[in-house]
Amino acid sequence: MTLQRPLAPIVFHRSGPMSCPYLGGRIEQQLFMELGGPTAQDTFEHLSQYGFRRSHHIVYRPTCRNCNSCIPVRIPVAAFEEKRRFRKIRNRNADLIRRDVGQIATQEQYRLFHRYVRSRHGDGDMAGMTIRDYSNLVVASPVDTVLLEWRHTDSDQLMATCITDRLRDGYSAVYSFFDPDAERRSLGTHVILSLIDLARERGLPFIYLGFWVPGSPKMHYKAAFQPLEGFRNGCWQPVGTNA
Repeated sequence: MTLQRPLAPIVFHRSGPMSCPYLGGRIEQQLFMELGGPTAQDTFEHLSQYGFRRSHHIVYRPTCRNCNSCIPVRIPVAAFEEKRRFRKIRNRNADLIRRDVGQIATQEQYRLFHRYVRSRHGDGDMAGMTIRDYSNLVVASPVDTVLLEWRHTDSDQLMATCITDRLRDGYSAVYSFFDPDAERRSLGTHVILSLIDLARERGLPFIYLGFWVPGSPKMHYKAAFQPLEGFRNGCWQPVGTNA
């Protein structure tokens, strides 16, 4: 990958021990650095090639002692297998249209975000986020971040939103949220399928999904997108559902 300008020096830090959010009884530590300045996008793109993930102005990767369960994963778009299950989900959501609204964070998005977080993560830190906190997820991003919306074609009702980082080799799904009452639609899966479509439209090879943790129910859905590549032992390589 050709970078637009020389990278600024990369200085990593190691977090203190924290309770693992994915596997009970385990301790998590992260290797991280702060993004900022004119080379933030290039630094982020460079580190994404090594399995790093972004949150706010931080890029990070787990570096836990005695545990390698968190696997950075991405979908190679050209090889993605369109299973019957996925075709059914596409059909259920054929009445939705995808829109790129740039960095426009709205009250409507925030209401949907708040409903989703309260229904899925009611005891987490995100449940207490204000609309300003939500807006800063996009507006204060140091890299190329946009909001994608999925709306009903007739009523214009907002059904799903994805905070998405744009990379030169694809898209990174930062955080998706959707109508928690529309379970039959499988909107989380539909968002990823739609990102795959977007990458195909733009001729980009990858969709980055963050970390997959085998054995964690929260992360099980990622394994359905096959083939899947994981960053392990210093390179991207195929991973299966039993990896």
